[in-house]
Amino acid sequence: MARRGYSRPRFPSPHPIKINLILIFAFFFLVFIFHSRQWHLPDDEQKQQTFFHNGSQTDQMADADLWDAPHSYGLRPCVKPTSRYKAATGWDHYMTVRSNGGLNQMRTGIADVVAVARIMNATLVIPQLDKRSFWHDSSTFSDIFDEIHFIETLREDVKIVKELPLELANVPRARKHFTSWASTSYYEDMTQLWKEYQVIHVAKSDSRLANNDLPLDIQRLRCRALYHALRFSPPIESFGKKLVERLRARGGKYIALHLRYEKDMLSFTGCSYGLTEEESEELRIMRENTNHWKVKTINSTEQRLGGFCPLTPKEIGIFLRALGYPPSSLIYIAAGEIYGGNTRLLELTSRFPNIVFKETLASQEELKAFTNHASQTAALDYVISVKSDVFVPSYSGNMARAVEGQRRFLGHRKTITPDRKGLVEVFDMLENGQQTEGSSLSHIIKTMHKNRKGAPRRRRGPLPEMKGRARLRTEESFYENPYPECICAPKKHLG
Repeated sequence: MARRGYSRPRFPSPHPIKINLILIFAFFFLVFIFHSRQWHLPDDEQKQQTFFHNGSQTDQMADADLWDAPHSYGLRPCVKPTSRYKAATGWDHYMTVRSNGGLNQMRTGIADVVAVARIMNATLVIPQLDKRSFWHDSSTFSDIFDEIHFIETLREDVKIVKELPLELANVPRARKHFTSWASTSYYEDMTQLWKEYQVIHVAKSDSRLANNDLPLDIQRLRCRALYHALRFSPPIESFGKKLVERLRARGGKYIALHLRYEKDMLSFTGCSYGLTEEESEELRIMRENTNHWKVKTINSTEQRLGGFCPLTPKEIGIFLRALGYPPSSLIYIAAGEIYGGNTRLLELTSRFPNIVFKETLASQEELKAFTNHASQTAALDYVISVKSDVFVPSYSGNMARAVEGQRRFLGHRKTITPDRKGLVEVFDMLENGQQTEGSSLSHIIKTMHKNRKGAPRRRRGPLPEMKGRARLRTEESFYENPYPECICAPKKHLG
């Protein structure tokens, strides 16, 4: 019994002690888990965590979003033949070819005829290049391509010679316009020609093979021909690399902009938006007088609304600023002479003053060897575009598709393909005062192009509503996206 006047000390009950101990333990456990997770986070997650804890990382994150390539998920080029593929043997049947079109139309066409020669067991004679296109370029095969490298690289696939044997120079030839987007079975049937002829002359080289549903070894041969064998000539390769080095010295990272706003393209597509009446008439007359352009009457407004027109210099400027590229961005213009000259180009340079051309990177003396050889200067543009941090085409022409395809092949380097049809609606809203340049416009355009940056995806097939052979025209070009035949996952055999 406690004595009167004595107060027993009060001790906390066991229940609060347990609660405090649990809270302390939980706190240290959470700290431990947090730091342990930091040690094991993937790099991308680490960067995101650092972003929230270090405000100075904001610019780096934004910079990465603008310039870094999309995630490739470990995909790599694979072009080696399968075990079923047999090496080439000597054939006494010969195929001569006249390539048609500009540089990249000829390049992809040559890759096609290499595969056709393989299917038909023909010896391929070095193709003749097109000298009748818009630019009337007199360049020969060896002026543009490394001829010896081309022959040697493909020696296990197709026998290639520089010229027909003298004894065959004057023999009758089967002159063929092979059908477009043809299958291997079509060319297997064409081998019947060898019963009557020893030489077949192919009048056109472009689009001689289908994009899809061909044997794997034929598809990979097309990739070996285009990406390995058709190397540019040493002067072009060397000078192209030198221009890339000069671009890097200027700003480190750069955008290659294929600004397809040249006279021939605007005339061919019938696009006159933003032009004067005199300019529109000049383009109409040019289209009327160009015999091999079949369509003469074109509704320019319908063309633009359908997304079939190249973006204008002003539209490209708005587009790139909306994506977040700062005015200081270094932009290389991979194109010929811009229609409307400096006046029209000012609509782009007012937003991006740090714009360069070949003529500002190189001296007149250096460029002298390429003067009046449009295919050779286009080859320089191609080299610079493939090696750029970001490639942006204003129109989906032959060069745009070829560059995009090679950038996919090399590791899905960032290629931003404008949604021209969707952008027309946005630009018209700007024109009508329903929208202004700023964060709202930027959000619209960024959302529109979230999945148009060159990330891996399978090649698109024909449009479902198309029937018959016409559907083949709507397929995505094999050379625009050689996945999956020439781009494989790591677990597969890589070449």
